[in-house]
Amino acid sequence: MSQSELLVRRIKNGTVLDHIKEGQALAVLSALRIDGKDGNVVTVAMNVPGDKYGRKDILKIENKVLGPQETDRVSLIAPKATVNIIKNYKVVEKRDVELPPLFVNVFRCPIPSCITNSGEPITPTIEVVDSSNLTLRCRYCRRFLSVDELIPI
Repeated sequence: MSQSELLVRRIKNGTVLDHIKEGQALAVLSALRIDGKDGNVVTVAMNVPGDKYGRKDILKIENKVLGPQETDRVSLIAPKATVNIIKNYKVVEKRDVELPPLFVNVFRCPIPSCITNSGEPITPTIEVVDSSNLTLRCRYCRRFLSVDELIPI
């Protein structure tokens, strides 16, 4: 994309999440618990034309580098996303998100009767049973769950 076609400005330092499935940028922000109240500039571009997958969403989060647990959150909602770490306007690290086998203390089980929702000191753990079909299950109540049901911690 040429400079004259840029839809959003470059960032000096931070994280750019690219190749998010169109319409999913707000869900990614919610999973990352980013609401704009921390003072960092967050740029959301939705339904941007892309070469690789057609239309896509892009998130630019200034002055924040995503850690492994945050990247795990992104992998459920945007499994084809790439994480670009930016320093002084240059990409210093680029990685694809990867679906981990477990989400430990990342999401809560939505089932009210699950022991993880009882106030007991139990760490919520969501298992990835089948990564190709995105089949998830709570380790404790053993219920199968959809991505949309999960509650970010």
